[in-house]
Amino acid sequence: MMNYNHLNKHERDKLSVLRGQGLKFREIAEKLGRSPGTLSRELKRNNSRIAYFPHKAQEKAEKRHRECHRKKRLKTYALRFDVEKMLINGWSPEIIAGQLKRLNGDKRVISHESIYQWIYKEAPYLTGYLVRSREKRYPRNYKRGKRIKIPNRIPIKERPIEVSGRKEPGHWESDLITSVKSKPALQVDAERASRYVRLSKVKDKTAVENKEAICFALKDYPAHVKRSITYDNGSENTEHEAVNARLGTRSYFCEPYHSWEKGTVENTNGLIRRFFPKGTDFAKISDERIKEVETWLNDRPRKCLGFKTPAEVFNAFVALTP
Repeated sequence: MMNYNHLNKHERDKLSVLRGQGLKFREIAEKLGRSPGTLSRELKRNNSRIAYFPHKAQEKAEKRHRECHRKKRLKTYALRFDVEKMLINGWSPEIIAGQLKRLNGDKRVISHESIYQWIYKEAPYLTGYLVRSREKRYPRNYKRGKRIKIPNRIPIKERPIEVSGRKEPGHWESDLITSVKSKPALQVDAERASRYVRLSKVKDKTAVENKEAICFALKDYPAHVKRSITYDNGSENTEHEAVNARLGTRSYFCEPYHSWEKGTVENTNGLIRRFFPKGTDFAKISDERIKEVETWLNDRPRKCLGFKTPAEVFNAFVALTP
């Protein structure tokens, strides 16, 4: 009975020796217990009609075996199309995987890791749509200037557990994204529990401008969704008591040079930088464009919110009876 298994290394070595002795296909096939067709395909597959190198043929065979048994990442064209569309819309692979599972149940479940692998192996033209698609990571070199005296500063370690644990709505974090090219900057306020964001362009980096921007952004919300604001120790935050007087909030401050302690707004800044990279001249950015970015941030599903959007969660908070 004829054996139709793949040739092994020993058979490839023997095939090479017998061909070198000038034997015909049928004679070699008879000695190996193989069909002439099997040997013919072996030589064609390795482009070796003239010279046959068994070690090279073995390497190619092993490679083919590995690749044919590799699980395909995104199996259908429709799935690849949907993933690509969501990537172009600025959604991360984690959000895409979570949203597909939420909408389709177990029918189209893929992991975010599969999406990353598909991008880097089969669709590298999409790497530019990832949040951090740089090949290198650059160190955070920042200059430590003169420390600013902030009146009646309350350190973050005294912030109640309800704030740090995101147990209740209304606790915000504030930051300023600046430009080295001009005075205008972007004032960012992020609500910790919902990740809801308010963006405002300020004409300069002064404390008065920063105060007015925060008050204007939050003034129309009910008291139960504006309880506290956490700041860093920049000079633009020295008017925090005036903000508290107008909004009814409390102020807390990170430890010096520990801006990562207000992680919600820092992560939000990373997303904003996708639209306004470092060096952006905010004098040239319109209020309409800033509003578009704010809307995109608030309508973007978040894994930490069960793939709901910040707008959905925050609006539900606003509707609550305090």
